[in-house]
Parts: sequence; structure tokens; C-alpha cells
Amino acid sequence: MRKAFILSFLFACSTAASYAQADKLMAELDEPATNKKEDVSATFKATRIINSSSVENLAAGVLDFRILHRFGRVSDGFDNAFGFDNATTRIGLDYGITKWLMVGIGHNTLYKANDGFVKAKLLPQQNNGIPITLSYLGGINATGDKAPPVPPGTEYFFTHRLSYTHQLLIARKFSNRISLQLMPTVIHQNLVDSSKYSNTTYAIGVGGRVKVSKRMAITGEYYYRANNADMLSYGVKTYNSLSLGAEIETGGHVFQLFFSNSLGITERAFVTQTTDTWEKGQLHFGFNISRVFTVVKPKEFRGDAKKW
Repeated sequence: MRKAFILSFLFACSTAASYAQADKLMAELDEPATNKKEDVSATFKATRIINSSSVENLAAGVLDFRILHRFGRVSDGFDNAFGFDNATTRIGLDYGITKWLMVGIGHNTLYKANDGFVKAKLLPQQNNGIPITLSYLGGINATGDKAPPVPPGTEYFFTHRLSYTHQLLIARKFSNRISLQLMPTVIHQNLVDSSKYSNTTYAIGVGGRVKVSKRMAITGEYYYRANNADMLSYGVKTYNSLSLGAEIETGGHVFQLFFSNSLGITERAFVTQTTDTWEKGQLHFGFNISRVFTVVKPKEFRGDAKKW
């Protein structure tokens, strides 16, 4: 009888221990579902919001052939086919080096400028973790136009054609529908009228995306210049850049259509050289399109043709 009691007691203890271990295991399985720090994806649907770069990067080994097109003023009416007779284009190639680093080069018909940039994702937004995505963008721009008027006795050097851009891209995806991004921006131009303006322009940009249906979203961005607000561009008054548009997702591609008072496409052009304004109805219709190619196969597919 005593042996039977002891055996029953040991069996009960072992059963209780088994249940305790099972409960602990289930708790551990449940914990990651609620507290696991996972990176937030698709804060934006493209590497650009409209004119501005977003915090999104190309995947490693992916090449993006991108065409950014801006028509002339819609307000010009029939005289200029509502802007279709006068347009500017940037044709560029972007490439993902790693999942957090991408580079790009491009040529612009406006000012015959060539540009290059590097964008690095420094921090990813996480569920139950880091509340924002933080990226850095650095760029260089070289105009190819004829030399502008310079003071008598002043020699025009190639370095005068150069300008440099530094941006922090600070974004947060608040929900599956709403994403916002702040863009503290510094643009340094080697050649300005230093008697009136600073070579360095400080600006703050804000951009956002609001999803309104399964395949469509409304986008917008605005830049406010903290200094050089009255700077002239080739003798013409400049304004802050404001753009509003729509994104349409079709078969894995995102088409971006919008209106903007900026004809320029690079940071130097749309932040410091926007010579049109919404107040006078001086708007430009534009679109961004791209085609991506996988240049380097993902590691999981290398050397195994059966997986393709």
C-alpha cells in the first residue's frame, strides 16, 4: 500500500512537472507573437515619395532603370499643349549593394545636370522595438549648362558647377494605410552670390502616403527653407516645393502620377531652384516609372538551377 502511494505520488509529480513544462513552452511560443522585434516592411511602396527619396531601398543585387518625367506648365494652355511641348526628364540607374545600402546615378535634361547619390538605412522600424526608420542620403550634382554670369574679373571653374546634398530620412509607418517621413536637408552650392546668400541652404521636408484602396494611395511632400528663401535662380524668384500625387500598384509595379510646382528633379533643383508657385497656378504634371532587373541572384538560388 505504501509503495503504491509513493508510486502514485511520483506519477502525479511527474505529470504536474510535465504540465508545467508544457505551459512554459506554450508561453515561450506565445511571447514572440506579441513581443518579438520584427522589422516593419513597406513603409513606402517605392524608393521615392514623389521628388524626394523615401527610406525604402532596393534589394541586394537589384538594378532599377528609372525615368522621372516632368512636363511644362499646365497653365500655359494650348500655346504649349498644356505643358506637353516642354518637358524635363531624369534617366537614372539605381542599384542595391546590400539590403541596407544602395547607390544611383542619373542625367537630367534640366540644366544638363549629372548626379549621383548613396543611401544607407541606419535603423529599421520594428514592431515592439525601434519606433522609426532612419536613413542617410548623400548626393552630388554637376550642372552642364553654359557658365552663368559672374562678376568681372572672376574666373569660372568646374568646381563652381558642383553642389552637395545631405539628408536624414526619418519615417514611421503608423498603420497599413498611413506613413510619414521628415527630411532635414542641407544643400551646399559652390557658386552663389555670396554678398546676398549663403552657399549652404538648410531646409526641412515632410512627406507622406495615405492608402485609400487596395491598389491606390495619395502622396504628398513639402519643403520649407530655413534660409535663402529669397534666393534667385538665374535671376528668377524661387519658391518652396509642394507636390501632390497618387500611386497606383499594378502587378508588382508602382506608377506615380502627380502635380508639382517644381520642374527640377534632383534635391538641388527642387529645393533651391523652384521658380513656379501653386498660388499662381504654375503647376507641372509628372510621373515616375521604373523597371527592375535582378543582376545578382539571391544566395538561396545560387548554384541550383532547379530552384529557378
